[in-house]
Parts: sequence; C-alpha cells; structure tokens
Amino acid sequence: MQFDSLSAFFEMGGYGFYVWLAFLVTFITMIGLVVESYWAKKQLIIAFGAQMARKKRIKDRQKKEVADK
Repeated sequence: MQFDSLSAFFEMGGYGFYVWLAFLVTFITMIGLVVESYWAKKQLIIAFGAQMARKKRIKDRQKKEVADK
C-alpha cells in the first residue's frame, strides 16, 4: 500500500493508533525479554559460583579433618 504523505503513513487509513500501539507493545515486550534473559543469566552464573564455592569449602574441610586424624 502506498501513502501520499508521511501523515497518511502514520494514520494508516484511520487505524494508525492501533497499528502503532501494536508495534509499541511488541517492541516493549521484546526489550523486556532481552532484559529478563540477561538478568536470569547473571543470576544463574552467581548461583553456580556460590554452589561451586560451597562444594570447595566442604571438600577442603573434609581434607582437613582427614589430615587432623
């Protein structure tokens, strides 16, 4: 579909509000997904690091207890 002017393009034959609102909602949703994915990855890395540190402390403590006996 061709538009005669830029304002006609934004009006979209009277449906511009709904069309641009749909684009806005989609864009905000996609940005939200990217941000949430980044945050979840960061939290997963932090949790994994904490779990590995805990396992290392347990292993070190067990070695110390064996060496003390």
